[in-house]
Amino acid sequence: MRLNSFKRTMFTTAVAALALAATPAAWAQPWVSFDDNTRYLALGDSLSAGYEAKPVTQGFVFQLYQGGVIDIIDNLLFCTEAVPGATSADVLQYQVPQAHLFFQDTGKPYRRVVTLTVGGNDLLSLLNSDGTVNREGAPGALAAYGSNLAGILGSLAGSFPDAKIYVGNLYDPKLPVAGEDQLIGALNQVTGAVAALFPGVAVVDLFAAFQGKSGLLISEKQGAGFNIHPTNAGYQVMTRAFADVIGRQ
Repeated sequence: MRLNSFKRTMFTTAVAALALAATPAAWAQPWVSFDDNTRYLALGDSLSAGYEAKPVTQGFVFQLYQGGVIDIIDNLLFCTEAVPGATSADVLQYQVPQAHLFFQDTGKPYRRVVTLTVGGNDLLSLLNSDGTVNREGAPGALAAYGSNLAGILGSLAGSFPDAKIYVGNLYDPKLPVAGEDQLIGALNQVTGAVAALFPGVAVVDLFAAFQGKSGLLISEKQGAGFNIHPTNAGYQVMTRAFADVIGRQ
């Protein structure tokens, strides 16, 4: 009898302890809702992924997030889908379809912001193994890029008509390839023409931001080869270029 009584006492004590632990303490913080926080989604290629930045959080999308450019950090949710090597077709097929997961209906209105860098890998596909440009393939590649970009922006604008979308054009990576600057110019013209079709889209002129400046590209370093990515200083220039346009909206 004594043993059974002891077991009942221990069981009762354990249940009471569990119940006490499960009861919220009077001093616990109340639940905070993020339903109306601004949401910032970064799409695109290695530039949006902060590739080659040291550390990666020196990439421009991370600086936009942390620097209060889009909103104060306490009122801002951030997500990036950007992947190094992504082409315009990759962004259209794999990144855009996931945007609804982040821009979900919370029952409350909130601000939506998207940044996009894409097109560089579309042009890299035109480089031959000997370092020359496949000029015959250029018109088709530019047309495909334009179609994909229209699909990207059309899908985002159609699904989220209140979203502000900022598309960076291409800076000149200064590769030792004949005709490379002409390809950059042609693709930037396509970017501008397609973006102009959508009222909520603004182009960030990275080409102008980089033009005439040094120390912004890894390709300027000896032995860097065909590395087209910015240095940390280059990513800071990208941040300022995006910030200037975002601040005017």
